[in-house]
This record gives sequence, structure tokens and C-alpha cells, in this order.
Amino acid sequence: MVEVGAHVVYQGQTFQIAALQGQQVSLLDEGGTNTSLLLNRLFADPGFEVVGARAADAVPQWGLFETVPVAAQQRALAWVAHIREVETGWPDPEGGRAGRVMREEYDPGRWTLAQREAAKAKEMTALGFTRVTRLTVQRMRLAYRKQGLWGLVDKRTVPTRRRCPTGYADERVVAAVLEALRRQRGRSKGTVKGLQVLVGQILEETHGRGTVEMPSRSSFYRLVSVLADPADRLGYGARTATAPRRGPGTPVVLRPGEQVQIDTTRLDIMAVLEDGGLGRPELSIAVDVATRSILAAVLRPHGTKAVDAALLLAEMAVPHPARPTWPAALHLSRAQVPYARMLSLDARLEGAAARPVIVPETIVVDRGKVYVSESFVAACETLGVSVQPAPPRRPQAKGVVERTFGSVNDLFCQHVAGHTGSSVLRRGRQTLAEAQWTIPQLQDFLDEWIVCWQNRPHEGLRHPVLAKTALTPNEMWAALISLCGYVSVPLTGADWLELLPVRWQPITERGIRIDYRTYDHEILGPHRGRRSDTEAKDGKWEVHHNPHDARQVWVRLGDGQLHEIPWIHRDHVHQPFNDQMWRHVQHEVARRGEREQHEADLADALDQLLRRTRGTAAGAPPKRRGRKSPIAPPGSTAVLEGLNVLLPTPPWPSDPENSRDTGDEAAVGTDQNTVAGPAQALGTAQRGAVPEGEWGESLDDLAATGTPDGSDAAQETDTALAADALAGGYGLWNAEAEAEQW
Repeated sequence: MVEVGAHVVYQGQTFQIAALQGQQVSLLDEGGTNTSLLLNRLFADPGFEVVGARAADAVPQWGLFETVPVAAQQRALAWVAHIREVETGWPDPEGGRAGRVMREEYDPGRWTLAQREAAKAKEMTALGFTRVTRLTVQRMRLAYRKQGLWGLVDKRTVPTRRRCPTGYADERVVAAVLEALRRQRGRSKGTVKGLQVLVGQILEETHGRGTVEMPSRSSFYRLVSVLADPADRLGYGARTATAPRRGPGTPVVLRPGEQVQIDTTRLDIMAVLEDGGLGRPELSIAVDVATRSILAAVLRPHGTKAVDAALLLAEMAVPHPARPTWPAALHLSRAQVPYARMLSLDARLEGAAARPVIVPETIVVDRGKVYVSESFVAACETLGVSVQPAPPRRPQAKGVVERTFGSVNDLFCQHVAGHTGSSVLRRGRQTLAEAQWTIPQLQDFLDEWIVCWQNRPHEGLRHPVLAKTALTPNEMWAALISLCGYVSVPLTGADWLELLPVRWQPITERGIRIDYRTYDHEILGPHRGRRSDTEAKDGKWEVHHNPHDARQVWVRLGDGQLHEIPWIHRDHVHQPFNDQMWRHVQHEVARRGEREQHEADLADALDQLLRRTRGTAAGAPPKRRGRKSPIAPPGSTAVLEGLNVLLPTPPWPSDPENSRDTGDEAAVGTDQNTVAGPAQALGTAQRGAVPEGEWGESLDDLAATGTPDGSDAAQETDTALAADALAGGYGLWNAEAEAEQW
């Protein structure tokens, strides 16, 4: 209380109250100077306090109190009653004093606080408390007033908190270890013992001999294990120790397409390649971080090129048409998106698959030569997309796409015939015998599975209003486009041609010569033997080519447009071929005669190779890649029998052509109201199965078949049906048709 004789703190000094009169107070300092002021002014001072006043009781920290052992809790609660008795004379609160008598040795009116503390120490010693003195009682009493119940807890029983990763190591030693690891970056790996010698030399050079004591061997090993990057340890490539041990987490994105991650990996499926061998194709995908949607996916036999990366860009920006054999549940019109509003903005969405159409703002890629090539960067600049390379040796920077690869292997690959497993230790013995699907067929399966993925709940997608409900990628896309809007980017076939790789070639009297292939057309007549206006390329002409279909090229002439120039033997080779298949034919065919004759021999050998791999020369299973052997055509009866061990055979119609004509969806076992699972999605390839013995040797034979009346319409219909049957019910990939769709 503020009364005469009490000591108070005012303006940082201690005063004694000499007199109180109304609202006036007289203060006397240590020098005897008297100061008079109002009580309100005294109380308003920020540093005002009454010396020796009792502090307010602290709120018990029950959360921390419950973390200690039960014995320590009971001991602290026992101290509370003793401290109350020392201070007030009563061991219990106000409610427990009725009918009780205060003990004489703790009466505040007869004994001082120090005497009561001494009496309590003697009593607690008699009760069995160890090492209790008057100072102990005083210390516990002050701790209780300062921290409440938590102040009475024996801190030795408190669970140890997480210490610094380096513990109590000397900071100078920590700095020396970091410097030693930095010096070892890029060098051959040594031992920790050798690193300890280098750290000792650094400490001696920096602080002098014997100034800093080296830790023990075990402590030094623990210190290096904490400071060194995991890749710097034995058995890993050296990297700097100052880099963070963990990569950045998932970035915070708020719009579809704000960040898209692209990467390429080998698929865990053994596929039938164009030359009849077996190999694992490469899968390139683009994943939107905001919605976890797989925007595009491209399968290639091997050696993904820049044109495949550019193809991903085009597929992200345009709708994906739904296949005629897909159930209606996989159409965009059945998805939980504002379909009517989007259709009014983009008519191409009619009949599209339930997959997002997103133009990316930023693309995160690794430092592979495909994604840092000039052609890919130029294609991104054309569409207004920023390219962000990931840090070197940091796959965590694009962890979303890396995790998606794992989902593709777990949810798709293991259900396909020819699954290889994640490693050779997990590979089955019959993998080569089960591999029967070509890459175009696997691409069709994957496209249908991606639509199923878009309707599958993802644990990483949460809505702020429904935090406990996992959303599907399509639902998250619908929620975000309602806020951010939808932008349509019309891409045409000319835009697709601009994304193809470019090479510069002269136009000679015979045409354009590329790798022993001659491309010629009458439109090249005025430009033969002439130089182009591009002096930077020594007068050569800009030629666009597709590495996966070398049957034609596109050259930019004086009018600024790209003109298609066919290969002079394109009518003889009707199926697409890539550069690797062409080099294989060059290696097998010896040159006999002039250049024109040699090119004709190469074209004939290439046609025979394509006929042998696509036709029904024999029913032997395919061999490993690089061995020449005839194979059964993909989609034939022999192929389907090899898949029956993994996939149940649905009750497809015996005549696939009749099933197409009738359009009876119930006949093919399709449920319009259910999203197809992996097995059902893969089973759709059997709808186009052709009975054994009805296969032609090439597309020439299929195109020659027609109706008895010889009508062109009927002939075109039969040709299309045969082509669909040859590709497993979906049709061969056609670059020109794909460009027209875009």
C-alpha cells in the first residue's frame, strides 16, 4: 500500500513517503530533499512501483506442467501448500479455513517471514524432504511468485528440448569444418579422418597454434555428419556444404498455370518399338502445381528431342478431344466445371476430354539439353512463357512432377502388360513375353488414364472452405478458374509447324538433301541454286523437320510461309519413321551404284522393315531391342492372349466393325456413369482387335480394299476401319491430322 513510511520508485529513483494530505504526497529521497506532487502524477509514472510489494500470481502453465513426470508434478503441488502457510499462516485457500486453527509457528502476527521460513524448513526435513534449508524455502517461495506452479518444478525432470544441430561445439571449429568442406568441393572423396587434419590446419592458420582445441574423434564425426550435405558423404557426389540440405518446399501458387513443371523419365513398361525390338519408352509430362493436373504427356521410344518438349507446350494450350470409345463420364461436359460458360468462350471445348486447358506462365525445367535448347526456349517465348531452370542437382525444386512420376508408375504402369518394376530386383521373369503394346497404343492408354487421374481425389489439394475434403484436380481447376478466368489461345497447324526443330539447308538443282534423303517439289523451281536472303546463315534456307516422321519437311520460301516438301520416295513408304530407324537401314544396306539408286535401295529396305514389324509375317514373340525378328502385330489375337494374364477380357463384340457401326455403348461394357479404372481403361484397346488372319501386310493393302461397288466413300470407310484396327482401335498418329485438329 502507498502509506506514510513506504518506499516507492519514481522516475527511476527510490523515495520514502513522508506525508499524505488529500491528493498531495511528500517524497523524501536519500539526500533528504523533499518533493511534493499529486498522487495521480506519481501513479502515472511508467516506472512506479512500491518497494517490497507482492507480485501478482502468475497463471499456471498447465501445458508445460503436464509434460513432466507425475512424481515431479506431485512434489510441486505439495510445495504450494507449504509456501502458502509460510506467507499467510494458512496452508489452504480461503474456503478451507472454517473451523480450523492457525498453527502458532506460522502466525504472521508473532513471527517474521524469515522465522516462518526457518520453521518450514525444519518441518519439511522432518517430513522426509531432502536438503531443505531456509534459503531453499525462500528460493521456492520467490520462484512461485515469479513463475507460478511452473517455478516449483524440478527442471532436471523437464524433457530436454531440441538443441542446435551443432550442439555445444565451438563456433570457430564449426566455421573451420565448413571451410574444409568448401575446399573439398569437386574433388575426389576422402575420409573424415583426412578432413580432420585439414580442419586442424585451418584452425592453426586462422587462430594460431594451440588456441582452439579440437573436439574428440566421435564429436568431430557427428559434427561433420550434421554440417555436410548428404551428397558430400562417402558414396555420393561432392557438393558444397553451405547449400541447404533440403530443397524448397512446394511453392505457393494461386492461379492455374502460374507454375508448370516439366520433366522426362523412363517409363516402367517394356514396349514394342518400330523396328520390332523391345525397349522402355521415355515419358515427358507437364504438371500444373496449382491443380496437380497432368496437362500433357508424350511417349517417345528413346531420345526425347526438343520437338517433344515443344509438343508439350502445344498440348497444354489446346483441348484434348475425347476418343469415340471413351465413356461419357470422361467428357468435359460431365466434369464439375462451368462447362457452358467456357464453351461460349472457346468452341473447341465441345466434345473435349475432361482435362484442363491451361496456358502456363512459368515453366520449371531441369538443365537437360532438351529443355535448355534454343528451339524450346524460342517456342516458349513465342507463347509468352517464362522458362525457369531448376538449380543443379536439386530434383526437389520440381518435386511435384517427380512425385507425379511415382504416381504414374504406381497407378498406371503396374497394370499394363510388360511392367518392368522399379528396379531389376523387382522385375518378373515373364516381362519380355508380356510386352506386346506399341508406343502409340500405350499413348492412347495413358491419355485415357490421365482423364481418370483428373477425377481422382488428391491429398495435396484442399479448399479453404472445405479443409478436410481432398479435391480432385478438375475440382481445383474449376474453383480457381472461377476466380482467375479462362483464356483461350487459338493454335493452328501453322503454329505447330513453327514449333518443329529448324535446320538450314541449301536448295540445289535436285531439291533439299538431308542425310541421304532428297526432298523435292515443283514449288522449289524458282529457288533452285539460289541463295536465301538470310546472310547470317550463308544464304541457306530455313527448313523445319519432324524427327519422328522424316517423310516430309517444311521450308520457308520468299513469301514467308512454310511449304511442305515431300520425300521423293514418300509414296513408297507410307508409315512414319524416325532418324534412328533410317540410320539402322543405312548400316544394313550396302551402296550399289549411283546416289539415286542407293537412295531407292534405302527406301525399299525401309519399307520392307516397316512391313515386317507391322505385318503378320510370323507369330514369334519380339526380341530385345537391336535384334531383328518378326513379331506378331500389336492388337492381334496372339497379343491379346499375352495380356489376358494381367487384364480380364471384357465381353467385346466378336465383330469390331459391327460394334462401331451400331454405336452400342452397352455392347462394349462401358458404364457412362463411372470413371474407368486402370484395368478397364487398358481393356478398351481390345475393342479394335482383329481376328488372326485378317491383317494386311501394310497400309497399301488396307487402302486397296474396298466395297464391291468400288465407291470412294465406302473405300475410305474401309481404309479408316482397317487403320483403326491396325493401331488397336485408335488409329496411327498422323502429324498432318494432328496439326489440323490444333
